[in-house]
Amino acid sequence: MTSTANLMSYEDALSSFDPVMGLEVHVELGTATKMFCGCATEFGGEPNSQVCPTCLGLPGALPVVNRTAVESAIRIGLALNCNIAEWCRFARKNYFYPDMPKNFQTSQYDEPIAFDGYLDVEVQGKTYRVGIERAHMEEDTGKSTHVGGATGRIHGADYSLLDYNRCGIPLIEIVTKPIEGAGELAPEIAKAYVAELRDLIKALGVSEARMELGQMRCDANLSLRPHGQEKFGTRSETKNVNSLRSVERAIRFEIQRHATVLTDGGTIVQETRHFHEDDGTTTAGRVKEEAEDYRYFPEPDLVPVAPSRDWVEELRGTLPEVPSVRRKRLQAEWGISDFDMQSLVNAGAVDAIVDTVAAGADSDAARKWWLGELARSANERGVEVTALPITPAQVARVAALVKAGELNDKLARQVIEGVLAGEGDPDQVVEKRGLKVVSDEGALGAAIDQAIAAQADAVAKIQAGNLGPVGALIGAVMKTTRGQADAARVRELILEKLGVS
Repeated sequence: MTSTANLMSYEDALSSFDPVMGLEVHVELGTATKMFCGCATEFGGEPNSQVCPTCLGLPGALPVVNRTAVESAIRIGLALNCNIAEWCRFARKNYFYPDMPKNFQTSQYDEPIAFDGYLDVEVQGKTYRVGIERAHMEEDTGKSTHVGGATGRIHGADYSLLDYNRCGIPLIEIVTKPIEGAGELAPEIAKAYVAELRDLIKALGVSEARMELGQMRCDANLSLRPHGQEKFGTRSETKNVNSLRSVERAIRFEIQRHATVLTDGGTIVQETRHFHEDDGTTTAGRVKEEAEDYRYFPEPDLVPVAPSRDWVEELRGTLPEVPSVRRKRLQAEWGISDFDMQSLVNAGAVDAIVDTVAAGADSDAARKWWLGELARSANERGVEVTALPITPAQVARVAALVKAGELNDKLARQVIEGVLAGEGDPDQVVEKRGLKVVSDEGALGAAIDQAIAAQADAVAKIQAGNLGPVGALIGAVMKTTRGQADAARVRELILEKLGVS
């Protein structure tokens, strides 16, 4: 296993080599039934409870194409500026692995439903166009759980459990053209592309695209070539990367690993790699097959798909506002700078803020909490901010309590902490922890009198016109009230008691 300790530095790697990337993103479509049968696609069912002879590949079972899945594929292709095939068909991709009970996957090979498109992404104020080679339809595999051993992988496991509920769920695989010329920004461009694609998929309403649930997964291909060389180097493929942060980390690590191997005179093996969230490294999986190894041939049990041009144009009319255009509109509505908007995009918080505003918060408050306390918590947990166990409605409620004067910022942070810890909704956390602002004038007055009596020198300076020591008195009152006073109101009352205008 290659550790980060014995790698060439990222800067040194880029001084000698140019990275070339290829990103393959699998998106589970949110259809009610599977790609070729009527089994339910609900997440979380009892293992092997959502299967039938067709998705189990039993003899005599015949598949039927899911029309909604085809419609979703066309809409995705149109949104990615692709050409939509007038005629295409499915193929059998043959390989043996226990999670594929038919011993082949029904996919599309040389005749995808959508091809030759692009998606523009913005990184550090510049727009990069990522070419789309194709978007094709296929079915998902089952889920293997390897029990025993130290790695959770099949090698060294005592035994494996197979759940075929996921087997046959409609997938769209979106494959980029080689991404060249990215240089040191390669990891950021990869992350930005997957983020932009996720936003687009969600806007289309064809999938929730929740990476943490495996609804969207990225296979990241990376090769290096010496500066000035045109021929691509040997690639590795890091499989099933399931977060934006991990996409960036996986690309960065592979750049350093490839450069270290090549500089030491070694040879890159064309293989799949597994990404490890804990330390940001990758390890070898299996030697990567070429297309001919899968023995593709046309699926004899399915008729070709030939979407009419009228249907395609009808679907084009259903496309939503493009995420990049939407961001510009939101930026204008919120009155924020390009830099601030990019910060929201980088944090993956745009939709959360939109939903928080829709729940009643103003945009300033929504941005404050999602980019502040919640972003910090997400970073500590190593997850996307939207994966935190708190809803936009709950954040809006915290903002409303602050606006009403029932919480100050310090107390609000404690409320958010309680919600994240599973202690209930904001109001329940406030009640359980006793976090409301002390607004009773009598209680505040007593705390202020105590602070004034204890700091005679500060009082004298204030009454002489030097307001600097007011902060010390406010601090003393906040300490007495355990931070549960409104600092601005405390200041007003102190000055009023001391007769200072």
